[in-house]
Amino acid sequence: MFGYRVPAPDEAMLISGGRRGLGGAPFRVVTGHGKFVLPVFRKVRFLTLSMCESEVTETCVTRQGIALHVRAVIAFKVGNDHESIINAGQRFLSDQEQMSVLTGRIFAGHLRAIIGSMTVEEIVTERQKLAAEVLDTSKTEMAKIGLIVDSLQIQSIDDGDTGYIDAMSAPHKAAIQRQAQIAQAQATQTAAEAQQEAARKQAEYARQTAVVKAQYSAEVDRAQAEAAQAGPLAQAHAQQEVLAAQTELAQRQAKLRQQQLVAEVVKPAEAEAERVRILAAAEAQRMKIQAEAAASYDRVALDRMLIDQLPQIVKEAAGGLAGANVNVLNGADGLGEIAAGLVSQGLTILDSVRQNLSGQDSDGARPAGNRSGNKSDSLLQLPTSKEKKSNDGPVDVD
Repeated sequence: MFGYRVPAPDEAMLISGGRRGLGGAPFRVVTGHGKFVLPVFRKVRFLTLSMCESEVTETCVTRQGIALHVRAVIAFKVGNDHESIINAGQRFLSDQEQMSVLTGRIFAGHLRAIIGSMTVEEIVTERQKLAAEVLDTSKTEMAKIGLIVDSLQIQSIDDGDTGYIDAMSAPHKAAIQRQAQIAQAQATQTAAEAQQEAARKQAEYARQTAVVKAQYSAEVDRAQAEAAQAGPLAQAHAQQEVLAAQTELAQRQAKLRQQQLVAEVVKPAEAEAERVRILAAAEAQRMKIQAEAAASYDRVALDRMLIDQLPQIVKEAAGGLAGANVNVLNGADGLGEIAAGLVSQGLTILDSVRQNLSGQDSDGARPAGNRSGNKSDSLLQLPTSKEKKSNDGPVDVD
């Protein structure tokens, strides 16, 4: 629209002519919005509010008298408030490039003043402190011309050919180099250990892999062998079961045959043996009874025979005395005593025979018939009259 002017976002529109601006300024300041400006009667100028840069390269002498070449960069701009815009517009509106030149000169002076109060060690090691002091000392002057400093960076500090900074940094360089060498050695050692550990792990992995492969191979071989032996083993197990069944059957048959033999042979034999034993015992008992009966009969018969033969025995004894030379001293009494002695002798002989027979019967040495014959023979073997006559001498009878 004709006569309507709008400043850019980084510009301030300065309108001169007509009424004065704020605080008696020779122009009005418009920022952030447009305004109608009467042509011919009003004049419009624009002041940049964007960031500007100024580079300072200055040779400064430290408190130690050592010359240092310092290079710094200042970032600045016109302040956003109306006072700063008015101050900057009154000074730089016709030649806005002068802002960088003037700013560089202002900071160069303050930089020389600050460095002159510091040592090289402080300047080198405390650059941020140097920049802060320079900003603080220049802030008032910069505000008077409507400028504000956003930052100040000390880019380089050089002592030229004096070698002071190099000498100052030599111990640190040596320490750094030593630390670097130590770090390099440690890194080399760590790398070697890492390589050795990696090699060991690779060897261990290879060994484990070989072991696992061997185990797998052994399992495969074992499985194949078991598969190959499965048929023969199954057949052998089947044959073994058949043999076991046959063995059990044979054992049962043998046991059954044994029971049959016991029933057919042993039991009948035992029964027959028992029968024979009983018959033998019965026969022995019968024979014993018969023998006892026969012995009893023989004793009775012998006693009867002895009684029957007793007169004959006495007669034979008396006949033996008939031819003997006997002197009878007491007459009839003496003869009676002789006769009584003969009878007594015969009875004694009879008792002796009976006792002998009783002893033989208790021993059971001979049969009854033989006993009787022997007894009669022993009784009949008495001394004859002729033997009496030859053996005996005269008999005196009192």
